Amino acid sequence: MRAILQTPDSNQLIWAETADPSPAPDEVVIDVAATAVNRADLGQRAGVYPPPPGESTILGLECAGIISELGSAVTGWAVGDPVCALLSGGGYAERVAVPATQLLPVPADMSLVEAAALPESVCTVWSNLAIGFRDPLPGDVALIHGGASGLGSMAVQLAARAGYTVIATAGSPERARATEQWGAVRGIDYRSEDFVSVVTDLTGGLGANVILDVVGGSYLTRNLTALADDGRLMIVATLGGDTATLDIVSMMRRRLSIHATTLRARPRIGPSSKAEVIARVRADVWPWFESGEMRAAIGTILPIESVEEAHSTIAAGTSAPGKTVLEMPAR
Repeated sequence: MRAILQTPDSNQLIWAETADPSPAPDEVVIDVAATAVNRADLGQRAGVYPPPPGESTILGLECAGIISELGSAVTGWAVGDPVCALLSGGGYAERVAVPATQLLPVPADMSLVEAAALPESVCTVWSNLAIGFRDPLPGDVALIHGGASGLGSMAVQLAARAGYTVIATAGSPERARATEQWGAVRGIDYRSEDFVSVVTDLTGGLGANVILDVVGGSYLTRNLTALADDGRLMIVATLGGDTATLDIVSMMRRRLSIHATTLRARPRIGPSSKAEVIARVRADVWPWFESGEMRAAIGTILPIESVEEAHSTIAAGTSAPGKTVLEMPAR
C-alpha cells in the first residue's frame, strides 16, 4: 500500500510504498477513503507527541472507508461495511488495521469524506463534556476555546446540541463568526477581545460552567477566573504551554475542578478506554448524525498528496474554519 511517510533525516512527508497491515484477531482492515488532519498530527511530526507503544507510527487519528478484511474474532461487522474509525495512528494510508471496538457505522446519507472528519473530534468532545458528568442544567454555559478548529467546530455543535449556551473563542473576526453559525451565541476574537471580560458580561458575572481548553498553561489563570463556582475546566491540549501557577485556595473556595485528558493514550478496552468512549458516542451522539440533525463542519478537502499544504495552513492558523480532510486517490 501507499502511505504518508516521514523521511528519517528530515521533516519531509512523502507519499510512498510501505507494508500492508494485517488484522489481529480483534481487528478489521479498512480500505481508507479519507482521513482528517488533527493538531496532534503536527505534534507527532515534530517529535513531541509519539504514538502509544505498539501502535502505527504513520500519522492519522481517524479515517473512513470500507472494511476489506476481518480478524478471526470479530463479530457484528462484515467485509464491505462502510465505517469510520478512531485510530491511535495509521490514518494517512490506503489501508489501516483497527480494533473493531473503535468502529462507527457511516450514516446512510453521509459520504465517506464527511464521516472521516468525525471520530477523533466527536470522541474527544463527548468524553470531556458528557461522560462522567451531569447533564447541563438550564442556563449552563460552555466556553469552547479554538472554536473554529476541527475539534472546536465539533465542540461548539455538540455542546449546543447537548443543551449548553455556547461561547467560543477564535483567532479572527471571521473565524469567530463561523462559530456562531455552528451554534455559539457569541464568538470571541481572542486577538482583540478579552474572553474573561466577555464571558463575565454575557453571564452577568456568573462565569462559564464548563470550559473546553486546547491552550493549557498560558490560559490557566484566566480560565479559572472565567469559571462559575462549581465549574470545571477540561484541558485537552497544551498549545500555550504545559506549566502554570495554580491558586489552590481559590479553587477550594469556589469548588472548581480541573480535568486533563488525552484520547490517544487511553487503553483499547476496559475502564476509561477507547472502546468505552466509542460505545457512549454511538449510543448518545450517533443518532444525531444518522437523523441528519448534525453534520461535520468541513473547511477544506485536499488530496492526500497535499498533506504539506494542509499542515502548513493549520500550523499558521490560516486554514478554513472547520475540519481539514485528506482524500485518498481513487482505486
